[in-house]
Amino acid sequence: MPSLALCTAHFDYVLPDDLIAQTPAPKREAARMLVLERATGQTEHKRVFGLVDYLKAGDVLVLNNSRVIPARLRAINARSGGRFEILLLEENETNNWWAMVRPGRRARPGCRLLVQDARGDATQIEATVLATNDEGHRRLRFSGTTNLVQDLEKLGEVPLPPYIRRSAPNSMTRDRERYQTIFAQQPGSVAAPTAGLHFSEALLQNLRSQGVQMCFVTLHVGLGTFAPVKTEDLAHHVMHEESYCVDETTAALLNQARNTGRRIVAVGTTTLRVLESVAAEHRGRLIAGSGRTRIFIYPPYDFKIVDALLTNFHLPRSTLLMLVSAFAAPRATRGREMILATYNEAIRRRYRFYSYGDAMLLI
Repeated sequence: MPSLALCTAHFDYVLPDDLIAQTPAPKREAARMLVLERATGQTEHKRVFGLVDYLKAGDVLVLNNSRVIPARLRAINARSGGRFEILLLEENETNNWWAMVRPGRRARPGCRLLVQDARGDATQIEATVLATNDEGHRRLRFSGTTNLVQDLEKLGEVPLPPYIRRSAPNSMTRDRERYQTIFAQQPGSVAAPTAGLHFSEALLQNLRSQGVQMCFVTLHVGLGTFAPVKTEDLAHHVMHEESYCVDETTAALLNQARNTGRRIVAVGTTTLRVLESVAAEHRGRLIAGSGRTRIFIYPPYDFKIVDALLTNFHLPRSTLLMLVSAFAAPRATRGREMILATYNEAIRRRYRFYSYGDAMLLI
């Protein structure tokens, strides 16, 4: 895609710290929902349970069923006793992971780290640093366990994003429940697909009862979802890579919906990225399969398959804010102004932002 007039600085805004949600809404579907009508720019202010008023029989709701793993581990240096924090990023193979390790300068290749459990007690599990990549991440080999993934529930902590603050590790036990969608199945994410956090079983049932169909894709969310774009020219940004899977049932349902003119509604930017990645490769059709995507969507963008989007409010200068701006006005650049104006309205009305925050529906 050629370089555009828009640059990273055009996607900046100022958010008061007290609007960064530190806890979830008392009930999932009770979060506020700002509705943006893309054709007119008009907005309405609802609650997520009001989604039933905007979807109709025949619409297909697509959700990301990736499961957040307890990816934050504590460890000590086997020789010095120094303390380390490990944040698992991606599994290469069983017991072999890329991870962020802090303090990184002490985690040199060959270093052995003794993993502690969630209470801080010693375990038989060790992590050996094998290598370091250009991003400063460490490749770790775990021993003392048949499969680390199966032990994470007793070892790890919820990998909350850095803007959600807790007084101590595991100090809010409800994070294990609420930083997870109720339909999560496939383990692998180190950050929640946050738009999906707003759905309760009651809301899903209400939508089904009025004829809304549902299906799932999987995209394992990485830490890159929080990363700001550091290049001023958007065309020079190197997008983070994430793995996805689309099954036969989902592909067939969405292709049928597209052929019959029914709306496809993506829950979350992660879901949208999967659908648009696959559709872009297959002339607007969904083909079942798995792969990895680096798709970077920013204005102007011609969307191939998604007709409406439920999402949260995103960080300044982030790829997700750029994606939402592109969706607000497909094939044009004016969506940036529309989204920033809508964000300013949300700030004036004191909506709650980011992962545990309120929702936005673009129709």
